Amino acid sequence: MRHLFTLQLVILLFLINDLNAQLNYKFPEPIVELTIKPSDTDVTIKEYNSPHLVVYDPTIKQGKLLLFLAGTNGMAVKGPKDLFLTAIEQGYHVINLQYITRPAVAQICRGETLVKNSNCAADFRTRRIYGSNKFDLINDTSQDAIVNRLTKLLIYLSKNDKNTNWNAYLKDGKINWEKIAVSGQSQGGGMAAFIAKRELVARVIDFSGGWDYSAKNKIASWYFNKSVTPSNLWYGTYHVTEPKAKTIHKSYEAMNIPKDHIYPFNLEVPAGKKGHSNGIRNLGYKKQWIELLGKGN
Repeated sequence: MRHLFTLQLVILLFLINDLNAQLNYKFPEPIVELTIKPSDTDVTIKEYNSPHLVVYDPTIKQGKLLLFLAGTNGMAVKGPKDLFLTAIEQGYHVINLQYITRPAVAQICRGETLVKNSNCAADFRTRRIYGSNKFDLINDTSQDAIVNRLTKLLIYLSKNDKNTNWNAYLKDGKINWEKIAVSGQSQGGGMAAFIAKRELVARVIDFSGGWDYSAKNKIASWYFNKSVTPSNLWYGTYHVTEPKAKTIHKSYEAMNIPKDHIYPFNLEVPAGKKGHSNGIRNLGYKKQWIELLGKGN
């Protein structure tokens, strides 16, 4: 029992140190780093009100926006900073958007729920992204939707941050998806892919984001839907040690991601870490990140 307690204490201290390292990360000058609460952009937003993270370099030519969506339990201010710095170096502005991440799709769309509604995953994601449909299995309101949160943040930035042209990512008050590369990890990677199916985006990068089902051992039908974003702009990654690696790869094939745009990462995962999140945290993948991101400007 004493050994178990000691192990738990070591793990807890490791997690605390890791969290502190993420929160204390400082982007090099002259990069601008902004943290903005969702409620400051829309007073009707009440849930998941931890700040959005906004970072960019005002001294380089403004390029596309990289929208990043975290996985379950993710907080924007704890996002993968090395990945974001790489994106900035590639010419992107970066927004790590705070949105509702619990419950996750995998926690709701399973078992008897799938028997009753094989389209559960698509209905869930539509509600969380667009807020435009009725889906009673989660409590997300329309103002909580990813699209509303991003729209209101861009409008807020266009009014309050004059160091750059945030209106470039808006068109008639709505999101200008063609100027935005969508990305995310786990649940967020699935959200990015779902958006790219419906919207013409500049690029989509799915980090370990796909294991929605329509029935037991049958991946969700939405993966096979025709994509508005052409296949040459799709990219997907996963770590070979992930429990869901085969399913994720199968979802990428269903989404018609080109074979050379699928990255099965295989670097050794550090002690105490998980392969599932390693692809966005491990600086050893910087070369691959550059390939995935392409030029932002």
